[in-house]
Amino acid sequence: MVGITLADLRYRYRQFLIAVIGSAVVLAMAVLLSGLAHGFRTEVNTTVGSVGADRWVLSEKANGRVTSVATFSADALDAVRTAGGVTQADGLVVLPQEVMRAGDKLVTVTVIGAQVGGLGSPAVTDGQSLMGQGQVVVDKRTGVDAGSVVRFGSLSFDVVGSVGGHTLNGGAPVVYMPLPDAQRALLGGRPVLTAIVTRGAPTQVPAGLVSLTPNEVEDATLATLSTAVSSIENSRTMMWVIAVIIVAALVYVSALQRVRDFAVLKALGSSSSALFGSLCLQAVIVTLLGAGLGTVLSMFMTGVFSQPVSVPTSAYTTLPLVAVAVGVISSLVALRQATGADPAAAFAG
Repeated sequence: MVGITLADLRYRYRQFLIAVIGSAVVLAMAVLLSGLAHGFRTEVNTTVGSVGADRWVLSEKANGRVTSVATFSADALDAVRTAGGVTQADGLVVLPQEVMRAGDKLVTVTVIGAQVGGLGSPAVTDGQSLMGQGQVVVDKRTGVDAGSVVRFGSLSFDVVGSVGGHTLNGGAPVVYMPLPDAQRALLGGRPVLTAIVTRGAPTQVPAGLVSLTPNEVEDATLATLSTAVSSIENSRTMMWVIAVIIVAALVYVSALQRVRDFAVLKALGSSSSALFGSLCLQAVIVTLLGAGLGTVLSMFMTGVFSQPVSVPTSAYTTLPLVAVAVGVISSLVALRQATGADPAAAFAG
């Protein structure tokens, strides 16, 4: 029966090739959607983790979300620095949805104001680190190179370096600047912070503030994107459904074309289950080939999305299993043609 199945695949190779390519594109999109959903977590983990803090001290009003602009007095920094268990404490301001002008281009960015040389001051991949006021380090997704001049409001800043993979809120690149510059340019000069980051865990913090681990901050921040993540995951499920429809259409047409063949095979003693197994094997072969081609395609299609795509290893390891499931489900549409074939039709004129 396997030989007959493979022979039929060769005989109808054009039909099967179309199904392989169609399912490959759909499965590649499903993989990319997995990467898109996972990219939200990756960007939060990367940006929060790059600060290198053991604890984040935030306003209670922020509910653990680093992107919530819940400010508090910078005077709290001294209290945290002198708290038990703390070996270093530095202030931060994290300001999402700020507009940076680079020449004639406007770029929506997240600004992180950090103390130069302190926690949160970025380790650059190109150029130099922040050395003093009037300087910024930008994520490469801004499209701005070192040596450029950018503006926030009426203030100009020299771009001295760049980092990679530091984004928030679905791909908004991060721009780092000295804390006093961020306060002056974007907070009206007010001596306020949105976070205090520490080495060591403070035994107590001022009233109205809470101490959180980086993992707690990452989870709370990611929760703001739960609706977007859920929508993407629902779209990925739709990709699986479309793949089933594509392969099912092929298997159904193939079964209709093979009704006479099924009748002959039944007359020769083949069981209904064996005939259905033949169709099922065809569908699984098509979807596995589609999964293999889809894996390759997905590696070249990440540029389709403007926000970070981070495909987890699990998406690739589970893809063959999903492909088999898609093939088996697809073959069910031809169950009646395989099991209902009349042996007498083999001898019809």
